Amino acid sequence: MTSTVLGQAGTDEDSDRGGTGDSRTGAGRALPWLLIVTGSLGLLSSFVITVDKFELLKNPDFRPSCSINPVLSCTNVMLSDQASVFGFPNPLIGLAAYAVVVATGFGLLAGARYRRWYWIGLNLGMLFGAGFCMWLMTQALYSIGALCLWCSLAWAVTILMFWYITVHNLKHGIIRAPRLLVSGVLEFHWAVPVTWYLGILMLIGVRFWFYWQTLL
Repeated sequence: MTSTVLGQAGTDEDSDRGGTGDSRTGAGRALPWLLIVTGSLGLLSSFVITVDKFELLKNPDFRPSCSINPVLSCTNVMLSDQASVFGFPNPLIGLAAYAVVVATGFGLLAGARYRRWYWIGLNLGMLFGAGFCMWLMTQALYSIGALCLWCSLAWAVTILMFWYITVHNLKHGIIRAPRLLVSGVLEFHWAVPVTWYLGILMLIGVRFWFYWQTLL
């Protein structure tokens, strides 16, 4: 059985299943709300990180509220080279990208139906976002040696929005795949994000195991 998110992600009444470039596909209520909530949380995290980053640049002694201990230290993350991979603060990308996600969610909620190229582009953008977040996670764990709670929130919501857009696209034939694979994804759609989150928690636990031990 599938959950409400999949059950309402789109129906024959509100979506065109055709695979042509002119077809338009909408969604029910669950997917738009998921995009609105996750996109808003991503916007919030990007905004807070951006503000703290500028404060830190103005005042080297500034201590972000999420700098709690040596492991949960936003300061160490913000001062790292990885925090500005493209020559400007990474959260500026999030401010633009998550805004698109929120706008897409509200559009779907209002009854918008997007062409196949839009869904594919959205999926590819989220794939890049999820991959970039996972790269930043490995850098935080194994190079910087500290975690930013707001960054972690951005990772979590990006994973969720990427996966359920992928599921939506598979369900409506926007991404073509064998029927057996699509059926499995629809039936056990929760398995991928749950496994993904558990894997991240395991990596964090193992990486900072000795620090956790000192707190006991």
